[in-house]
Amino acid sequence: MKPLYVFPFALFGAAFAAPLAAQAPARTVIHAGQLLAEPGKSARGASTIIVEGGKILSIADGFQPVAPGATLIDLRDKYVLPGLIDSHVHLTSDAGGIAGQLEEMTLSPAAQAFNAEVNGMKTLRAGFTTVRNLGDGDGATLALRDAIAAGKVQGPRIVDAGASISGSAGHMDGSLGYRDELRPFFAGAGNTCNGADDCRRAVRLQIGRGADVIKFASTGGVNSRIGAGLGKQMFDDEARAIVETAHLFGKKVAVHAHGADGIRLAIEAGADSVEHGTILDDATIAAWAKSKTYYVPTLSTVNGYKERLAANAAAYEPDVLAKIQWRIGITGQSLEKLVPRGVRIAFGTDAGVSKHGRNADEFELMVEHGMTPVEALKAATVNAADLLGLADKIGSIAPGKSADIIAVASDPVADVRVLKTIDFVMARGEVVD
Repeated sequence: MKPLYVFPFALFGAAFAAPLAAQAPARTVIHAGQLLAEPGKSARGASTIIVEGGKILSIADGFQPVAPGATLIDLRDKYVLPGLIDSHVHLTSDAGGIAGQLEEMTLSPAAQAFNAEVNGMKTLRAGFTTVRNLGDGDGATLALRDAIAAGKVQGPRIVDAGASISGSAGHMDGSLGYRDELRPFFAGAGNTCNGADDCRRAVRLQIGRGADVIKFASTGGVNSRIGAGLGKQMFDDEARAIVETAHLFGKKVAVHAHGADGIRLAIEAGADSVEHGTILDDATIAAWAKSKTYYVPTLSTVNGYKERLAANAAAYEPDVLAKIQWRIGITGQSLEKLVPRGVRIAFGTDAGVSKHGRNADEFELMVEHGMTPVEALKAATVNAADLLGLADKIGSIAPGKSADIIAVASDPVADVRVLKTIDFVMARGEVVD
């Protein structure tokens, strides 16, 4: 059933009779059949949510009367919950392999910005009202973030990392895989560093560009075009310098890490989250269990890999393909080990490697690899909001918080797969078509 919108036609006369500045903020009333206001707690049953000025004004039990002039959104046959949060996306593209490398050479920053806007809307319509974008060298998503915040375009709230940092020849070195005479051009983003002082400079550069969060790679990567493995590729003093500088400026730090030695380096340096976290040993698991560092599993990457290879067996260069086949085989094993140890989990897909708009596929994989549906939902709401430093604004439906609200046909705690089909999205009080 389509949501029913009842518009306040009776107010038209009053609107013309008074100056625009004197008008009260528009008020929206949502009748929710079932309301899961905070994942991890019990659903409230039939409820009325009042939204005003982009925020939640109040919540009441039952279907309360609609005041004159208010707009009614009828979700009485729906299950209503907070807007979802993806803590790891790359909005500028979801091309991969050789096709992705070609995009890097041919697409201007302006073209990437249009890609980011389209992919942002796919993500928003999939029920993800907030994302953390972890890597964009040309600033397209920084610009999109600001345009969305200013109300110029619609899209998810974006927490952006600017360009991701690594040592030279590391995973985030954009010059990898190109001819020697071309490498200086692709290495020109200033995001690679050598030595602690230079890594401090790289962090300050991204903060100066307006980054909300800092991301760096402590290990090699699956998709990078270098055969140096997936172990540690940054010295301890370099990693500490990055984390300390980011925290000095009040910025959180996300760390790309596959190998156990690089994961442990990130945790010991005080990183706020580790992305991927693919290889573990007993010492790393023990260190993680004692820390407050979040784990962002990004299991959905395997979907992107499988789909591209099914369409084109030559989609990846041979050295990258070998790492992809390894990643497919090992995916989910770390989550199975870390959940019983109480490590904090935040939802993140690495969309861009997988397809944008399919972010909810991650829920099914999280449950398959050891999480309950409730835990998976908390990872995409309460936990992710805490990781992003936005727990006072998002992650639950409560008075004073941003009106980021979605609705599905049935209880996602009973079956997380219902989150793949979103029936209604409101972002910051605005209904998304």
